[in-house]
Amino acid sequence: MSACRHCGAPLETVVADLGMSPVANDNVPPQDAHAMEPFFPLCARVCGSCFLVQLDQFSDAGRLFRDDYAYFSSYSTSWLEHSRRYVAAMTERWGLGPSSQVVELASNDGYLLQYFAQAGVPVLGVEPTANTAQVAIGKGIPTRVEFFGVSSATALAQETRADLLLGNNVLAHVPDINDFVGGMRLVLAEGGVITMEFPHLLQLLEQRQWDTIYHEHYSYLSYTTVARIFAAHGLRLFDVEELPTHGGSLRIYGCHADDPDKPETAASAALKERERAAGLLDLATYAAFGETVAADKRAIVRFLFELKEQGRRIAGYGAPAKGNTLLNYCGIGRDVLDYTCDRNPHKQGRLLPGTHIPIADPARIDEERPDVVLILPWNLREEVMEQLAHIREWGGVFAARAPELRLFP
Repeated sequence: MSACRHCGAPLETVVADLGMSPVANDNVPPQDAHAMEPFFPLCARVCGSCFLVQLDQFSDAGRLFRDDYAYFSSYSTSWLEHSRRYVAAMTERWGLGPSSQVVELASNDGYLLQYFAQAGVPVLGVEPTANTAQVAIGKGIPTRVEFFGVSSATALAQETRADLLLGNNVLAHVPDINDFVGGMRLVLAEGGVITMEFPHLLQLLEQRQWDTIYHEHYSYLSYTTVARIFAAHGLRLFDVEELPTHGGSLRIYGCHADDPDKPETAASAALKERERAAGLLDLATYAAFGETVAADKRAIVRFLFELKEQGRRIAGYGAPAKGNTLLNYCGIGRDVLDYTCDRNPHKQGRLLPGTHIPIADPARIDEERPDVVLILPWNLREEVMEQLAHIREWGGVFAARAPELRLFP
């Protein structure tokens, strides 16, 4: 039996068993289309002690986050705007300026730090994937190419300490969450602030967002559980914001446990109570989720097969991890989805993992005029529908999960 990656208790309760699945961001080069492709169990369990929802670890982080990592944050215009607003808000709230130091963990291609740099605030990125880090360095963003943890944090703390230490969509991606949070304490300056953003477990359960489960997401986080993990490493959460990003995320605020200047806010206390009332400290809540997932699978397959029976041509938009979880779990292949398109040139010309659906340039939609465009990154539905509004000229419609899969004229 597996043990909890935070507290070591046995993991006995299954939250969602999605069967065998390939690594979600491991797009396949066309020359490898007939080669063996590794599949791993994709099963989320919950710890009955600390209530950390997590995957068993079947693939090491070095394999998942390689030097040819395909995710570049800068290809989403809405995410860039989200980052710009964050920088403005943090600069004002914490009085950041030329004498401050901002450090971002998993800084990707410099998508966010560029805005701090433009405002004259010193920045440093820490990013384990060399190809995205090189893009950031090309933008003038100093970046250390390494995985973050206690060891790397010890070395980094000899050089600088962070007045603002941030990480967006990284806390859920680290296999050793204790090592990662322990490293943050070492790098955080006295009086400094940590902000982390991650999809909220409460939204995953209530909005049936099981397709956000994939191998790069080792953990699925509630505010209550993250507060416990931070406390175990000498850190304290004192504030939280609820965000619409990624289908419903949290932005948590942390500090050193003994920081006297940051009392807990009403928002922090209220969210803990709301999570308790929603059953996030009750194993029965998690055990019931599995049947919800299975029912969703049946509904999605029926929906898409009925469209095909009507003679409609279906193209995908996007090649996100959540889309690959959905397609592989539901057994949707090229007999249903002709191809998918993505603005990221690093993905174009490759095949989706498992299903081997080809990834094309979005121009192919204009060339072939499909009847239905299936938006796989449903969290970007409004952005995509605006970008592709012209498909309505030939009678095209959109389909996306919301949370059930349905048409959007």
